[in-house]
Amino acid sequence: MWCQRLVWLLRGRRGSTGCHWPWLPRDPGPVLAAPGRCHSTAPASPCCAWQLQQDHLELRYGSTVMRLDFVWLRDHCRSASCYNAKTNQRSLDTASVDLDIRPQAVRVDESTLFLTWPDGHVTRYGLEWLARNSYEGQKQQVMHPRILWNAEIYRQAQVPSIDCQSFLKTDEGLKEFLQNFLLYGIAFVENVTPTKEDTKILAERISIIRETIYGRMWYFTSDFSRGDTAYTKLALDRHTDTTYFQEPCGIQVFHCLKHEGTGGRTLLVDGFHAAEQVLRQAPEHFELLAKVPLKHEYVENVGGCHNHMIGVGPVLNVYPWNNELYLIRYNNYDRAVINTVPHDVVRRWYHAHRALTAELRRPHNELWVKLKPGKVLFVDNWRVLHGREAFTGYRQLCGCYLTRDDVLNTARLLGLQA
Repeated sequence: MWCQRLVWLLRGRRGSTGCHWPWLPRDPGPVLAAPGRCHSTAPASPCCAWQLQQDHLELRYGSTVMRLDFVWLRDHCRSASCYNAKTNQRSLDTASVDLDIRPQAVRVDESTLFLTWPDGHVTRYGLEWLARNSYEGQKQQVMHPRILWNAEIYRQAQVPSIDCQSFLKTDEGLKEFLQNFLLYGIAFVENVTPTKEDTKILAERISIIRETIYGRMWYFTSDFSRGDTAYTKLALDRHTDTTYFQEPCGIQVFHCLKHEGTGGRTLLVDGFHAAEQVLRQAPEHFELLAKVPLKHEYVENVGGCHNHMIGVGPVLNVYPWNNELYLIRYNNYDRAVINTVPHDVVRRWYHAHRALTAELRRPHNELWVKLKPGKVLFVDNWRVLHGREAFTGYRQLCGCYLTRDDVLNTARLLGLQA
């Protein structure tokens, strides 16, 4: 569409190459808002051209072609009367904006878009800001940069553990830890005193501890004190935790305080890496797993613990504007009866689920680690699945869940993209 308009405008104009129009003045000033006319900016880099349509402004800046609705342009005005720069909050009442609003005049210079509205108010936008914040710009960006891995990729990366004192007392150590965690979905802290109290201090360095039906800090043994397979000595297949919460816990902390026996290695699998393989090999399976909502359920009646939790959501959760995966909800133990989809979808879902399970179970995707006293593991429960091999003897872990928002907030305050 853009190419057709540009070809039509440039046809017969000798010397008019590139993305500027020499027959237009360098700074033509405000242009009355008549649809269908194409305009260029003053010479600059990256090149820019714009055209008014019936209900939106079409703006080309560099390689990005943006379609900016007039109501959106008025609503997002950053002028002092519309936006409080001190609190970073909108002051304009969106409901007061005429839904049929059109700018009376438009001007674009080498770095800024100017719009004059019917009441005389002037809105200014930096072109770089628009390129970053438009729908078209966001489609080209990832919210969370990651390194997808299998066991060999992770080992070759030689991701370092962070010393406890560096983690607790320096921003450099904390930042390195969080960078590792954001990229790989797992991170380790070494030389931690093997007590629940010291593990708690460690966890609270990056987040508020999330209180759940298991409390804040928990001890974890094979005494079946809770109605969960995890409280046994049995092997556990790969899974994510708290799929039965409406919002599954974001980060899980594990610290093995004692193990007098054999076995018990921890299994870690990058769920996003497995999902990426499914997307490449059978995109229709990926799409189905991202659309079909399922119930997960936790029913407990053991001792004094009585709980019935239900969470609903698809196995794969993606941002709709760029199809970026941000959450995997996978737990075959806690998946409830499938009664949220019609029969003609169920069989296709089972095929899709089988494809993902096959990827998750490929041996080269399995990273096995032996947790020992003093070494604390942080797991992104929205991304990395964990499991356990069977064990003998007495094995005691402690840990907790962390609020995802607080971990990401800590990372952003340290200058990381999160």
